[in-house]
Amino acid sequence: MILGILKEQNFNRVSVTPPATKKLEAMGLTAVIEFGAGEKAGYPDQSYAAGNISAISRADLLKEADIVVSIEPISEQEMAQLKKDSLYISLLAPYQDAEVINKVAKYPVNVVSMDMIPRTTLAQSMDILSSMASLAGYKAVLKASDHYNNMFPMMMTAAGTIAPARVMILGAGVAGLQAIATARKLGAIVEVFDTRAAAKEEVKSLGATFVEVEGASDDKGAGGYAVQQSEEYLNRQRALVQEKALKSNIIIATAQVRGRKAPLLVNEDTINNMKPGSVIVDLAASTGGNCAFTEDNKTIIRNGVTIVGNSNLADDISGVASNLFSNNIINFLQIVVKEGSVKLDEGNEIIKSALISKAN
Repeated sequence: MILGILKEQNFNRVSVTPPATKKLEAMGLTAVIEFGAGEKAGYPDQSYAAGNISAISRADLLKEADIVVSIEPISEQEMAQLKKDSLYISLLAPYQDAEVINKVAKYPVNVVSMDMIPRTTLAQSMDILSSMASLAGYKAVLKASDHYNNMFPMMMTAAGTIAPARVMILGAGVAGLQAIATARKLGAIVEVFDTRAAAKEEVKSLGATFVEVEGASDDKGAGGYAVQQSEEYLNRQRALVQEKALKSNIIIATAQVRGRKAPLLVNEDTINNMKPGSVIVDLAASTGGNCAFTEDNKTIIRNGVTIVGNSNLADDISGVASNLFSNNIINFLQIVVKEGSVKLDEGNEIIKSALISKAN
């Protein structure tokens, strides 16, 4: 069987890297890549050639591969070019746009959306959303430091004492926790908001202060995701966020509710009254943003406050992001490919959750 690794059209990452391809032979797979697929991630074609992996054209790959992998979804025109009964693996985000399932169902291929992998212990090694979120949380703090006109740690010098930066993090999921760890390592004072009571101990263990708003809905059956809150709760949360924001230098916003628009937590009045020189990095930009003025994939300045809207910061560190993504893909393939052929056992909860369309 042939595994085809596509070149991303808008990302710097590649879905499968040369180190991971060593495991393919044991699964009975032969890999091919699209010309230049790994170049932006630091993996030129010759690095794949060392593992006897050929580079071919995109059209030939779509036509010949039994399994095709990409990070960004291919077009419907390209879906039509895939082999009958082949397996296509990508990130199609059907929880954001349910219509995508109807679109891919028109084609005689099996389609797996890796962002539907359940957040369970057995699936941790395949959880692409967590892998990328962790990197995004780390990079968000570094991005904030680039725009911040002061420094993070307290420093005592002959010329005077430099006060530490005050960082507020909205959401203590995977991205938020990594942002906490990074900001603390850089010497900042960190405060954190999250609706999930279970996040409190994790936040405190990282040396940050957990800011609690009473009355949050906390669904233990939500698979680790935050759940929609009442408007009354959100109003109280916004009031407390504003109080803390006015004392903060940096806000890292990561709060998202799966399948819904991101909650607005930092309103216009808050931003207009923050200290000039403050920085907001909004990782929820692609789903509307946690901040009033956020624009997806743009950096703007509003009343002296820099607002970075970017939900794809993992792509800025494409080398390590590609390696983690690749490991997640290989781990998934190991439960799908048996004796050199694809076995989509829907009795397996991981496969059942990720398989959004079947060939027949």
